[in-house]
Amino acid sequence: MGATLWFNIAHYALRPWPWILVALASLVVYPTLDSIAEAFPHLDPSIIRHDLAYPAMLVFLPHGLLGLVVASLAAALMSTISTHLNWGASYIVDDVYRRFVRPGRGESHYVLVARLSTIGLVALAAVVALWLENAMQAFQIGAGTGLIFLLRWFWWRINAWSEISAMIVSFAVAVWFQFVHEAVGLTLPSVAAQLLLGVGLTTAVWFGITMATRPTETAVLQSFYDRVRPFARGWRRVVETQADEPGGATAALLAWMLGCAAVYAALFGTGMALYGRFGAAAVLGITALAAAYGLFRILPRTTAK
Repeated sequence: MGATLWFNIAHYALRPWPWILVALASLVVYPTLDSIAEAFPHLDPSIIRHDLAYPAMLVFLPHGLLGLVVASLAAALMSTISTHLNWGASYIVDDVYRRFVRPGRGESHYVLVARLSTIGLVALAAVVALWLENAMQAFQIGAGTGLIFLLRWFWWRINAWSEISAMIVSFAVAVWFQFVHEAVGLTLPSVAAQLLLGVGLTTAVWFGITMATRPTETAVLQSFYDRVRPFARGWRRVVETQADEPGGATAALLAWMLGCAAVYAALFGTGMALYGRFGAAAVLGITALAAAYGLFRILPRTTAK
């Protein structure tokens, strides 16, 4: 629990501020896209967009820091790519190939299939990367799957078909909007409208698929609950929960609220300190510490005996 809390504070309260400060400074240095084009006359005009502001700001770094930032960007890129390649290969081998195509084979065989799957995923990712023109298109590919990733901790009925159908539909919707939607004469007022429509369609399909397919076996659900310990209220119907003591659900809800308060107070408190508003920063800092203290006091009440 402590590691999870620290991750969320570091991820949401501390890490965004260097980006935010660079973004605010870029609004002063490059107030318009024309100013970026003027500062970099040799750039292809087709790539001059708002997301070019961050790399444009790198020219103000001294050479040593510039090399460090470039190395950090490369490290972040490679760590993300390697994680998703291993994740994808495990999906293909453990969830599909080993179960339905070639069960009972030796581990060396599955390792070979995983390596070949990784090569195929790299090729597919390269094609998708050449197709993408901005970051918003990447977000549209998985639009609508986030609700499943949240609900699976709270609702026992989410199964493998829920996630598979959501991933397929969200990808199909993204392809539709990219290649078909305008070609057939349809329009939407904004990219945000496309995103919302994609989320709505994906959610409707995966919910229908969930209710139409068989639920996961009770033994598997019980094993998942025992290992992960999700919120008990949504699991009591099918498994033996371990947080049935009086006040357990209330304590868990209060712990969640205190955790959110600690993270967001730390986020805005850091911003106030960076902006020189030290009074507000002190109030928010005290709020974050008080929420964190209350959280650690109440956590034992959410833990099974």
